[in-house]
Formats: sequence, structure tokens, C-alpha cells
Amino acid sequence: MYMKLIISDKQKKEQFLAIFQVLKGCTNIVTIIFNDNHIYIQGMDKSHVCLFDMKIMDAWFDSYEFCNDDNKSISFDSSTLHTILGIAKDGQDISIFYEGDADKLNIELVSVSSINYNKYFSIPLTEFESDILEVPDTDYDAEFSIDAKKICEITSQMITFGADLRINCSDEKVNLSTEGELGDMLVTIPIDDLNEYSIAEDEVIDLLYSLTFVHKMCLTTKLSNDVNISISKDYPMKIAYDLGAGSQLLFYLAPKIQ
Repeated sequence: MYMKLIISDKQKKEQFLAIFQVLKGCTNIVTIIFNDNHIYIQGMDKSHVCLFDMKIMDAWFDSYEFCNDDNKSISFDSSTLHTILGIAKDGQDISIFYEGDADKLNIELVSVSSINYNKYFSIPLTEFESDILEVPDTDYDAEFSIDAKKICEITSQMITFGADLRINCSDEKVNLSTEGELGDMLVTIPIDDLNEYSIAEDEVIDLLYSLTFVHKMCLTTKLSNDVNISISKDYPMKIAYDLGAGSQLLFYLAPKIQ
């Protein structure tokens, strides 16, 4: 197998760094599956509470090369790649490549000018097997789109007070709340302040989720301007990020039993 990815665009570099910032909070090992026109990542946290599912199309990258023989996937430590991506400076291209049956993934940070030195890294690959789960399309009881900066701020503040997040949706508003030994916190979000909102007719949705995981999923504002959240009493919560160029990052989180 031969593959080479190049990211030059500043916003895309920030997005790619943010992707692995979020993923490393869910799992130590990430497996990338390569296809002719996209890369695919799916996995779960150790407790099997949270599922992440990501597809990045070839057009998202500044350059995408892939030639397959028999091996289409590689697995590696997510924190290590995140650390390397964080070293990249403005004006440096990020090149990630793999060739043959090597046991390392190569990363190059190459400057287009002489301001920054070129830097070269290799990280060991690991053996890791996991089944790919089919995620069916679902009609959710309530769906809303909220500014990424706002939901990031809310969950960052709430994590101080409690371990669970209660989401209550009605025709007029969305309430986010948590409670713990240090006190309670309630955030009331008017429907008019949401970018999009829909709820099943005459329904009031009241569900409880792990705030720890929701906070990890909403940890950064660099993935997209908006976060799309879908909930239902019969299905896991879906948190969706539109990465642009037909690419997306999805998280699924099972509700807690009340």
C-alpha cells in the first residue's frame, strides 16, 4: 500500500489537529481505513459508551494519493499524532505518508520559506482489530444546531458541577442542566438562538447523558462553526460536525438509564 496526504491550508491544518484532539480523548489507538476517494475512521471508547465515525473525502486534502495492494488500514497512537500536528507552524505543509509493508507512519512538516526548519517524524504502527459497525439512518425526536463556541463554553462550565448532562427539549426552548455536590447549573436556550431546531409534535424530550463524554465531543471550536445535536429516547445521541468538502465527524452516545 502507498498513501500520501498533504495539508497546506491553515484552516484545514487546525481542523485536522482538532480532530485528533477530540479522538485522543476517546481512544488511545486510531485505525485509518484508506479508500480511493476518502479516509475512514471508526471506533469506540474502552467502555463502549461512545462511538465515533468519520469520513474525510480526498477533495478535503490539498493532495491525496492512494494505491492499494492488500493492506488498506493502519493503526497508531492518537496522542502521538496529535502532538506532532501541534508542532506545525504557519507556513508549514503537513505531509503524512506510508509505503509498502512498513511498521512506521511518516510525518513531515515542510516549510515553504526558510523561516521554520523542516521537521521529520515517524511513529510506530500497531496491530489493532475492530469490527466496523453499520449505523442506520434514524428519525430523531429532537434535533438542533448550535454555535460551536457556545456549546463548548457551556459544557466546559458544567463539567465543574456534575457528571451527567440532562437535555430537555420543548416547543419553546432547550434546557441543559447538571447537578452535583458543588451545586447545580441550568442553561436555558431560546429556540430563536438556535441555528436549526425541530421536535416531534407535542413532545417534551427529557434525556440524561454522560457529561464527561459530551464535554470531550465538544472540546474544540475548530472543527466547524456549528454543532448538530440529535436526540431520541430510543437511540443514542448523535453529535455531528460538518468538516466541509463532503466530509464529516459523527459521535454517538447512549443515554443513561434514569
